[in-house]
Amino acid sequence: MKPRHLLAAALIAFAATTHAATLRWGAQNDILTLDPHSQNHATTSSILQHTYEGLTRYTKTYAIEPALATSWQQISATELRFTLRKGVKFHDGSPFTADDVVFSYGRIMQPQGTMQVYVGSVKEVKKVDDHTVDFVLSGPNPVLLRNIADFRIMSKAWSVKHKSENVQNYVAKEESYASRNTNGTGPYILKTWEPDKRVVFAANPDWWDKREGNVTEIVYTPIKADATRIAALLSGDVDMVTDLPPQDVTRLRGEAKLKVLDGHEVRTIFIGMDQHSGELKYSSVKGKNPFKDVRVRKALNLAVDREAIRRVTMRGLSIPAAIMVAPGVHGHSKDIDQAHALDAGGAKKLLAEAGYGSGFEFGLDCPNNRYVNDEEICQALVGMWARIGLKAKLNAQPMATFIQKIQKFDHDAYMLGWGVVNFDANYTLQSLVRTKTTGADGSFNLGRISDARIDALVDAIKTELDVKKRDAMLREGLVATRDNYYYVPLHHQLRPWAMKKNVTAVHNAVDRHESRYTRVD
Repeated sequence: MKPRHLLAAALIAFAATTHAATLRWGAQNDILTLDPHSQNHATTSSILQHTYEGLTRYTKTYAIEPALATSWQQISATELRFTLRKGVKFHDGSPFTADDVVFSYGRIMQPQGTMQVYVGSVKEVKKVDDHTVDFVLSGPNPVLLRNIADFRIMSKAWSVKHKSENVQNYVAKEESYASRNTNGTGPYILKTWEPDKRVVFAANPDWWDKREGNVTEIVYTPIKADATRIAALLSGDVDMVTDLPPQDVTRLRGEAKLKVLDGHEVRTIFIGMDQHSGELKYSSVKGKNPFKDVRVRKALNLAVDREAIRRVTMRGLSIPAAIMVAPGVHGHSKDIDQAHALDAGGAKKLLAEAGYGSGFEFGLDCPNNRYVNDEEICQALVGMWARIGLKAKLNAQPMATFIQKIQKFDHDAYMLGWGVVNFDANYTLQSLVRTKTTGADGSFNLGRISDARIDALVDAIKTELDVKKRDAMLREGLVATRDNYYYVPLHHQLRPWAMKKNVTAVHNAVDRHESRYTRVD
């Protein structure tokens, strides 16, 4: 890194050329790590995009534009050549070159991380010269440029120097230099991260691009408790909150000193189930796994009163879901996303047919500081399932602990939310439904579903360039997932943000606020 006195001088000089402003941003969830290749976690990605960049990036309207690559050309159906941006420097002052792209590809593909899905179709990254790389693909990929926006580039020299060539093994609670420090090329430089307290960034005066906003310092504060988070906004301790408790939205709309920025989110909240183990770990059923029976999975779905969750728990800020992708995702269709109405009688009948007429116990793991009203939703589910004789033993815990537990398959059932960052439904099918491998396929298939039909569809979708054929396969995969009840989709989140009147921000459908667009006047 630059010596501190030189960095401070550069920041002072930069601030003198613009109306410098600090953005104090509050949200529910802390980041998990600073390693950009470790955890496919929305809050972590949202924060790290301020310091690490990809070859491509999204515009405000979710179109793809150049970032660390200035252009690309199709060499063949399975090879793309990227021209890299010259003159870009990492935050330690070292130059960005093709060697860093090749290194980052090898690193992100390591199995202990969960980010392989973004480069899953890439077989090799080859250096042509210092500012040119070729991506060799396993087959044509119609969404490659969208996927690689989340393939963040690290400095090879810095990683080697700090013994961080390998991705942090987060599930094993491993720490590394890269999990506690950063060295990106992006618009902001990390100053400090105090877990569960704050993340602080300063503007990068040497960034290759220009910020549209005037934010020169970001102070991100995770505030788990809803009441405390809203109190901080009302008192002026924070300037913006990006995950509002639904019960407070109407009140905040009436606050003269605040404004509410409305927007949908391409995120689906759902319950997953262990459909692999011979016996569930925390169930009263011994010697077999009731979740392997489609009748039991359907019963869980029929017993959920999604409309009550929308009306009472979410205060109208959700769309009851039948499929695993939200409106706004390519592949979503309203006609296949008609949520089941509550049918407790039908659910009881199915349980009896499956041999569980007296019900059974099982464990339910949920985060309590990640999704909107996550623990409250799980509490509601416990009550709904109790009406059909199922006793869900709720274990709610902070996201950092929860995610390690479920990634070790230490669960019977669990809540998760899935945002579709590339706006394409195959991202969901490949990550959540396809049979799990050590790579991108099934990276978050934590119930270990295995369906040969869906596997074949996912693999075909990856390389299909005919839009009509591809859309038909997406539909087939989503409907097959729905009709086999592999998950219990609950709802698609709506996601208003609130901020002081003097803050101007751009809403983001994947819940990734970008401070480069933000003004504080």
